[in-house]
Amino acid sequence: MVTRRDVASIVGLGAVTAAALAAPAVAQTADPNESTFARIRRTKKMRIGAVGGGAPYYMKDLASGQWKGFYIDIAKGLADDMEAELEITETTWGNSVLDLQANKIDIFFGLNPTPKRALVVDFSVPVFNNAFAILCKKDFKPKSWAELNSPDIRIAVDQGSSHDQVVSRLTPKAQITRLKTADDATAALQTGRVDAQCLITMLSLTVLKKNPSLGQLVLPTPIFATTSNAGFRRETDKTWRDYVNTWIDFNKGLGFIRNAIITNMELVGVTEADIPPGVSL
Repeated sequence: MVTRRDVASIVGLGAVTAAALAAPAVAQTADPNESTFARIRRTKKMRIGAVGGGAPYYMKDLASGQWKGFYIDIAKGLADDMEAELEITETTWGNSVLDLQANKIDIFFGLNPTPKRALVVDFSVPVFNNAFAILCKKDFKPKSWAELNSPDIRIAVDQGSSHDQVVSRLTPKAQITRLKTADDATAALQTGRVDAQCLITMLSLTVLKKNPSLGQLVLPTPIFATTSNAGFRRETDKTWRDYVNTWIDFNKGLGFIRNAIITNMELVGVTEADIPPGVSL
């Protein structure tokens, strides 16, 4: 079977111009106008953001400090093909866009391309498909977003996240509790301070596997499907974004990205069979 490694040389850096590839490996001083792609090639370092409580996207071992997760594996694959060392900076879903804008990181995997975010950062092609779900307390089983859009309903979200934006748009009449992290929102549901929590399906499945007594997962109708993409700092030179787009499409075709997702889902007890109908990778 042909693996991603076997054929990596096929794609290599063929998605970019020969002029870009000819950039010097070492430079005495950095050009203030240097593009992200050129800086990665020069320094041999690729910087990503990662979310400590974002399993199976990102998982940090508190004892060893080591990172796992499918976006870690995907980022490592990208860094290897860029012939660069992977540098990981811990962030949050809400702060990831700010870190891109501040040039603290070169790329962040796991962003939903919302119009608000698109005002300030660029996005890659989709890495995989996903849908927004609701984790509900046991005695609460809403069927639609319209049913959730009521002053009597209390919904928790992690502030500034795509979950926050979706709930704000689809359930403006609900009592929305905005907390620092998704874990804080889950704690609010667990302690009965809210009736539901909005999360991406992938994260919802992980939360329920850890705590089956929390409640149940609901996909409100109509199903609001979205994508998980990579985000980039906006710059005039689009070589970095274009290269990553080519890399993603190529590795989706090889099955590398799907395998990374499925393998890391299993690390948190979630199997492909757990994915509810209507959601596909």
